[in-house]
Amino acid sequence: MLTMDTLIYGLALVGAMVNAASGVLEAGRKRFDLFGMVVVALAAALGGGTLRDILLDRTVFWIAEQSYLIAALVAGVGTFILARLVRLPARLFLLPDALGLALFTVVGTQAAIAHGAPWLVASLMGVITGVFGGIVRDVLCNELPLVFRGELYATAAWLGALTLIVLPQLGVSPRLAALFAGATVLALRLLAMRYRWHLPSFSARR
Repeated sequence: MLTMDTLIYGLALVGAMVNAASGVLEAGRKRFDLFGMVVVALAAALGGGTLRDILLDRTVFWIAEQSYLIAALVAGVGTFILARLVRLPARLFLLPDALGLALFTVVGTQAAIAHGAPWLVASLMGVITGVFGGIVRDVLCNELPLVFRGELYATAAWLGALTLIVLPQLGVSPRLAALFAGATVLALRLLAMRYRWHLPSFSARR
């Protein structure tokens, strides 16, 4: 039977790989070389979980288990090779970015819950895990971070994190809650991209 620990480990591995791919695709728009793309890929894949573990005073996940680091490296280099062989759309990085957001939100929230964090802290740890790698990726690529300018992003992650916390209290199994929470984040992010759902904003007058 698939245990919760095994599920979260698998989701984290896939999340590291898709975030690494998104980092390479974004860096490719800036014509980085292989080294630069690998740096961006690792930042995107590992940045959110690293900040989460530092805040929770845990051993950083990819130091405790180097399979995450290996997975991110393989995905980053593999995406680099593929992108050199096949012409890819400039905004393709948004798809693995959305999937990575969903996966890492679930992983981060569950890690915080397992660490004994209160529900609100756990939900915010899920958001940090989901979005911070993308922030570092965009900063390294000299772009305004997507989370601050695009369609619903951190909001989708937070709603997914809250879903993961609330559903088990209603009798839903933790594994099913994790899958449903991830699907919620992904669906909200994709729908927001499709229909241009934004949070309110304003432009300061001079």
